[in-house]
Amino acid sequence: MGGHAADGYAGRTEAPRRPQRSAPAGPHHAHVNAFDEDVDVFAPRTPVPAADGPVDPYASVTDWDALPEPGARPTEGDASPQGEPAGSQGSKGRTFTGIAAAAVTTVLAVVVAGQVAGGHDDTAAPSQSASDQARDARDPASRGDGRPTPSGAPGPALLTYDQKMGKAYALSPALQGSGRFDAVPGIDKAPGTGQKYTYRVDVEEGLGLDGELFAQAVQETLNDDRSWAHNGARTFERIHSGKPDFVITLASPGTTATWCAKSGLDTTEDNVSCDSASTERVMINAYRWAQGSTTYGDRIHAYRQMLINHEVGHRLGYSHVTCDKDGESAPVMQQQTKFLDHDGIHCRANPWPYPGSS
Repeated sequence: MGGHAADGYAGRTEAPRRPQRSAPAGPHHAHVNAFDEDVDVFAPRTPVPAADGPVDPYASVTDWDALPEPGARPTEGDASPQGEPAGSQGSKGRTFTGIAAAAVTTVLAVVVAGQVAGGHDDTAAPSQSASDQARDARDPASRGDGRPTPSGAPGPALLTYDQKMGKAYALSPALQGSGRFDAVPGIDKAPGTGQKYTYRVDVEEGLGLDGELFAQAVQETLNDDRSWAHNGARTFERIHSGKPDFVITLASPGTTATWCAKSGLDTTEDNVSCDSASTERVMINAYRWAQGSTTYGDRIHAYRQMLINHEVGHRLGYSHVTCDKDGESAPVMQQQTKFLDHDGIHCRANPWPYPGSS
């Protein structure tokens, strides 16, 4: 039997068989069963590859060669139920995908609805943050440890008129001012019914002293019953414009000397004040106003009252006098800036024309 082939198919040629591939799997049981279990639908899942390579998600509708051979028995997961066209496998896959997407959408909707119902809507976050910031601004407990907390202590108390009048101020005894004056604004009506005198208050520019305090002191001093307004004989009114009866002027020592010299008075020897009778000005030496005198010591308030009363007394026509008895109060028209004692008589400091009236 030489020349024959060794197998039983000698002399017959067959076309090579094309290797069969399994039909793409339908929905995997593991995926289907996942919806029967209590699992987190949002957890990522790793696709299960086929034995011979990655799964083509479109294989059921694009790979026609993957259909089973006629008469072949379907394996698990290969074919659709009998009676359904083979092409419906892709339709079922897409249907299942739609169901899964709908399920996810439903879950998301439920979660979002729960957040809104529970007050966790994202749109409320900015307003919540703003209210938190406002609360933190009001709540001292929210302040950082390193930030100062207001103690609630009041600021420095403002000085009263009496306190200001009892305080000395720095000013040089040799100061030569600008010679220019500013009228203190405002008016103070005459409080009494006696003979009325009008006056204006001027303050030399650049002194650095409180002009309003000076103006208040003039008004209160002159209208005090111990002063020239005693028993309603006179009353004094401060004006700002118009023609006054006199101008009481606070000026530097140099400027005071200049204006007093116009009336033949020398104020340079003891750095004193004067009534410049030939002018409209009653001159108050700013050095004495600020520093007082040795005769009054620390009684600076009383000394300022004496300055006003003494120089305005000259304007009203009163001349210098002295006390006559030891231990007696000095008359207001005594030159108390210069001395209290004379001819062996000791006089007590006194700022008022009528000291016993109050």
